[in-house]
Amino acid sequence: MIDPMQRKIAALGDSITAGSPLWDPDPEVRSRIGAALNERSQWEWWAARAMPGLELANCGVYGERAEEIELRLDACVVGADGLVVQGGINDIAQGRPVEDAAAALQRMVRRGLELGLGIALADVLPWNNGWPRAEPAIRRLNELVYAIGREEGVPVLPFHATLEDPERPGRMRADWTDDGDHPSVEGYRLLGGLLGADAFLL
Repeated sequence: MIDPMQRKIAALGDSITAGSPLWDPDPEVRSRIGAALNERSQWEWWAARAMPGLELANCGVYGERAEEIELRLDACVVGADGLVVQGGINDIAQGRPVEDAAAALQRMVRRGLELGLGIALADVLPWNNGWPRAEPAIRRLNELVYAIGREEGVPVLPFHATLEDPERPGRMRADWTDDGDHPSVEGYRLLGGLLGADAFLL
């Protein structure tokens, strides 16, 4: 099992990993956020506080599709012991086939395993601003994400179920999203709580 006192986790993904809309790992992007800037607007911040001593590297980039995220994997995981892979919503937003997104996610998982990393894969969040148009694609991609988890023997972090409003299926609860696209600080807190020491098998 992973020892949070001795491990570094690389978080690789899109704007959900980056911490949009109130945070970004890129200082240039942060400078444009202005007074609303809030480092708690990232699930990694909350995960690190839940597991003292755990180092998390935020490798999120706004707007990237899964195949674009994949290109950054090797650079992101330098010195890491574990990897969280997240992505796919931008493929859906751009009308790309979810099967292509799933294939890129699976390649990332396999690459991480080849490198000897503990791996966790996150599923795709509800998208309030894309509902109901995007919901079938999100649900299909999430089916594929869970199939990848089973096939590769890696845990899937249930981002979707954690923030989905039980009274409004397919959407995040109003207080768990900041803008209808991304989680609020409270939403990120809930996602950060999903990353436990038992999420990684080494």
